[in-house]
Parts: sequence; structure tokens; C-alpha cells
Amino acid sequence: MSREKENKAQAEQSVQQAQGDQQAQGELAQNVQQAQRIVVKIGTSTLTDEAGRVNAAYIESLASQVAQLCKQGTEVAIVSSGAITAGLEALNLPPARPDDIPTLQAAAAVGQVELAKHYAHAFEAQKLKTAQVLLTRNDIANREAYLHARDTLSRLLELGVVAIINENDTVAVEEIRFGDNDTLAAQVAILIGADLVILLSDIDGLYTADPRTEKDAELIEHIASFTEEIVAAAGSAGSHKGSGGMVTKLEAARQLMAAGIPMVICEGRLEGVVAEVASGALVGTRFASEQPAQAKARKLWNALSGSVKGSVIVDEGATCALREQGSSLLPVGVTKVDGTFSQGDVLDIRSASGFLIGRGISQHDAATLEQMAGHTSEELSNLALIGDAERCEVIHRDEMVIF
Repeated sequence: MSREKENKAQAEQSVQQAQGDQQAQGELAQNVQQAQRIVVKIGTSTLTDEAGRVNAAYIESLASQVAQLCKQGTEVAIVSSGAITAGLEALNLPPARPDDIPTLQAAAAVGQVELAKHYAHAFEAQKLKTAQVLLTRNDIANREAYLHARDTLSRLLELGVVAIINENDTVAVEEIRFGDNDTLAAQVAILIGADLVILLSDIDGLYTADPRTEKDAELIEHIASFTEEIVAAAGSAGSHKGSGGMVTKLEAARQLMAAGIPMVICEGRLEGVVAEVASGALVGTRFASEQPAQAKARKLWNALSGSVKGSVIVDEGATCALREQGSSLLPVGVTKVDGTFSQGDVLDIRSASGFLIGRGISQHDAATLEQMAGHTSEELSNLALIGDAERCEVIHRDEMVIF
């Protein structure tokens, strides 16, 4: 068998395993249909027309679908991209995303107002109120701010208000940015305890390969767990209009699956697609673990709210202990330390092949951890690298999420 055929066979086998059987998908559709609180994320390429302008008719169509859900008692929050695009249009600047930060943030400042007007007008026609909420990662990483944001958003939804949420690009710098609204949507969903996340995209789901270049690429309808082949299928992405792509959508799916929240990627321009997905129809690619949520709210906040500052590579024994036994990560299982980080920073946990298997808060800084890597607790005690046995863990299981 040629290398190409072998790779294709492995990908197909991985897809079949991830999709599961029809009964599992039927049960999943039933769970989606019962969703009472939904987060809908709209990408820039979906929200704008071919000329790069905000598509008001599309927003009106979306408002009509959301109004239908609201009449059924469903609460809806919208994470919307498009502020920078709207600002560039209002300022009569070229539609291409600016390279310099001052112009980018100025466009965002103008665009947030313009975008809010579009949403307010469309939803007023449906007799629904809207509210604008702008967030940075600081608002999620700071526990007090996080709880205030949760309470405000929850109250807005309880009052029947449709929250329009975006990253605060006007003030955000690299250190406090989410970087893409797929991640923001996942964080918002975890924050408010959503039952479903719908990502409206310019593609109708995740394929076994890039459908724009591979004619044999097949749509993956259901993913219950991540494999290296599935991650490889995501490639790099998106259009020039936005900052996200399929890779960022998989990152969002990882976080949501750990929280037990289903996520659907679908073609955002399909007529009635939001209402269709919310009703339980099998549209696009649905990410949902068949296992119950593995982490509680506080644990999810601990492991997922901060920016990732580095990573640790672990051996096969540590990988099994983390996945199958729910153990803390110990130094003896660490084979490599990457990045410059401090105690309390968030780290990725990766297998020997580099595959992301978890994330959590480091008990040590990078320099100390490099010295500790590969040593047993007894060896570390003899070397006087740690003050007490309780601090032996690299990442404690209570501050870790396994994907």
C-alpha cells in the first residue's frame, strides 16, 4: 500500500470512529433540541457581502430566526465579528484588514457603533431589545470580573434581551486578546452555561481534507473525540476578512466538549439554518462528547480562562495516567518544557507527538520545571528542588482540563 493510500485509510478510519453510530447521533440531536440557552457566533465573512460591506439583509434574516427561537422560550446570545469591517466602511477606507494597530483599533471604535445600529434596527423589527457587551481576556481571567460578566449576561438573557457580544478591539492588545471570536464564543458559552453553540461560517463544516482543493474531501457530520487526523484535516484558514479559521473552531470545540456543551459548525448563509440547528436537525459538523462533562465551572475557569504561556511534553505513561486515571501531572512524566512562564501561568500539555491532550495551571516557573522534568518525587526531595511534597505536581488535577 502506498504512503498516500495508507494516510487516506487512516483518516477515513479516524473519521468513522469519531462519527459514531446513527443511534448516538439521534440521541445527540435530541439533546440539542432541548437547548434553552444558545450562543450563536457569526464570522466576518458570513456577515459581509462580496464588496466587504456589512450585509444588513443578512442581519435581518438572522434576527427573524432568533425571534422565532425566543418565542419558543430559548435565550440567545450572539457573538458577532464585523466591527472592524463596519468601521472601515464607515471611514471610507479599503476593506482589507489594516496592518497597523492604531488604524485597526480606530476602525473598531467606529465599527462597534455602526454594527450595534444594524443589530438594533433588525431586532427592533422583531420587537426584541439588544444589548452590546464588549470583552477582553482580562474580563474572563479575573475571577471577580468573570462573575460580574456572568451575572450581567445571564440577567440580560432572563429579561429577553439579545446580547450582542464582541471582543473589545478598541483597547485590546496582544496580551489580553482572545485573538478570534470562536474562542470568545466558547468562553461566553461556558460563562453563561449555554446548552449549544452554533458557529455560522462560510463553509458547511469540517471535512476530511480542504474541500476547496481536494475533490474527494468528505464532510464529517459528528465528532465525539479528537484525533491527530481530525486536527490535521482542519488545516489553516479562513478568508482574508477575518482572524479565525477551522483551527480556531477546533480549539473552541475542545473547550466546549470539556464543558459538556455541544457545538455545531455550519454554512451561515443557508436559509433558516439557526432555527434548523436549534431544532435538532443534523446540519454541518456537530462536536459533542458522548461522555458527561468532565469538569465543573470553577475547574474550567482555572484551566481555560488565561492565555497559554508555554507547554510541557509528556511521555506515554503520563498521557495514560492523565486520560484514564484523572491524575495530576508529575515531573517524572515530563520530557520537555517549552516557553518562558511563571508559576500560575496556563500551560498546554502535549503528547510525545505534539498532540494537545490538556491544559492547566503550572505549579512552577519554567526554569524550575526544566530542572524537575523526568525526576521522581524522591529524587526531587533529595536534590532539594522542591520545599515540600505537596508542591511536587507540575499541574494539579483540580487545575487541569483533559481534552
